[in-house]
This record gives sequence, C-alpha cells and structure tokens, in this order.
Amino acid sequence: GSGGFRKRKHDNFPHGQRREEKENVNPPSALMKSFKSFQLELDTRHDKYERLVKLSRDITIESKRTIFLLHRFTSAPNGEEILSESEVKLDAVRQKIKQVAQELIGEDMYQFHRAISPGLQEYVEAVSFQYFIKTRSLISVEEINKQLIFTAEDREETTNMTSNSHDKQPHTWSLKVTPVDYLLGVADLTGELMRLCISSVGNGDIDTPFELSQFLRQIYDGFTFIGNTGPYEVSKKLYTLKQSLAKVENACYTLKVRGSEIPKHMLADVFSTKTELIDQEEGLP
Repeated sequence: GSGGFRKRKHDNFPHGQRREEKENVNPPSALMKSFKSFQLELDTRHDKYERLVKLSRDITIESKRTIFLLHRFTSAPNGEEILSESEVKLDAVRQKIKQVAQELIGEDMYQFHRAISPGLQEYVEAVSFQYFIKTRSLISVEEINKQLIFTAEDREETTNMTSNSHDKQPHTWSLKVTPVDYLLGVADLTGELMRLCISSVGNGDIDTPFELSQFLRQIYDGFTFIGNTGPYEVSKKLYTLKQSLAKVENACYTLKVRGSEIPKHMLADVFSTKTELIDQEEGLP
C-alpha cells in the first residue's frame, strides 16, 4: 500500500545466508588487523585517561580538606598541630600524584593534561596556602616541583640483594606542575587569603589584613603583567582575583577609619555584610 514500509533488498534472502555473506565480506586481513591494533591502543589510552580523572578527583578532594583544615589555624589554640596535620594530608596527596606520575611513564603528559589539571591546581592552592601561613610569602613553582620527585621503594629488592646490587639505581618518577596550572592555583589562593583575612579579624587579629592586602596587591600586579597574552583561563580568573583584593582592601579601610568605633567581636559581621553588598552590586552569586 501507499502507507506501508518499503522492503529492503536483503530481506528477500534468508537470515542464515545473509550472515554467511557478511562473514565472507569481512575476512581477516592485514587491514583489519591494523584496525584491531588501533582499537586496542585507543581503548588502552581511554582507560588510562579515566584512571587519571579519578586520581585527579581524589587529589582535588584531599587538597580541599587540607585547605579547610588550614583555615582553623587562626582560631586553633595550637597552630603547630594544625600545620603538622596539614603536612600529613599533603603527603597523602603527593602519594596520589605519585600514582599519576607512574601512569604517565613513557607518555606525553600534555595528551592527558586536561584529566589531571584540576587536581594539580587544587594541590598548588593547598601547598601555597600552607606555605603562606608558615612564611608569609609565595611558594615558587620550582619548590613545588621539587616535592613531586618520587623514589620507588621495593621491599623485595631490598631483601634479595646480591653482590651486584650496588650497581642498581632506584627508580624515580617526577611530575612537573605546568606554569599555567601554577598560575591558576595561585589565582585560587587569593580567595582563600580573603577568607583568612575575614576570619583573622573576627579573632581580633588586626595586623593580618594589612599584610594580606600588600601580598594580594603584589600578586595582582604580577598578573597584570601577563594581561591578555596568557591563556584564557588565567585572564578569566584575574577578575576574581581583583574582587578578592577589593574585599581585603575594604576590610583594611574599615579597620583604619572605623576600627576604634566598632567592637572587635563585631568586626567580622560588619565585613561579611559589606562583602555580601559588594557581591550583589557586582552580580556575583
């Protein structure tokens, strides 16, 4: 009929005959073997990419927990315990990064960079935040990369040492943080320093906001030298960095002008209220 389905040509043949013809059309050949090897290579690379994504997610989670722990430094009675506990957490994060380095042995890191970049940025943020609390300065990318050189610890080799074991050198793995990941991690650090400023004022610390203001101004000046010549992600986070600097400078202004009028236990509330007003004026969530 006019509204019926048209019959396909191969429907006139029995099902078994079509299967035999299909097998005869695709006999094993050198071309098919090549495509099978390509399929295996692509599947292996995809599986490795997924493993790196999971490791990067674990690195991000543990780094965030370290940052939350370091925010307790201003209110904790013993800050050294917080720093030692944060070092233990960062060591655990570095063990995850060691697994990433092992996965990338013999591979081009930039082919898997999108999989591991979020975790490395969060790790840079956590390490630089801890370094600032200790030294009131910014950690360099060279110092971060020095901490990401790992040595294999194989117990079986140490127990089965022979006379020529001195000729063997331990295996080492390293993972270098790229300049872009470092810059993005430092840009995220400014938000944590802004929160540190507000919390320190709430605890009666009046000197820390002025130190943070000068430090953030130096970082902002450094980012302005890059400008629009850098990657898109870096210029995108420059706006957020500017907002964090404005909030810290606003806190310093309030301390300088109205610090004697507002009780210390109410300063944090005043700053948080002003921060919300700034966000609403700028359309931030």
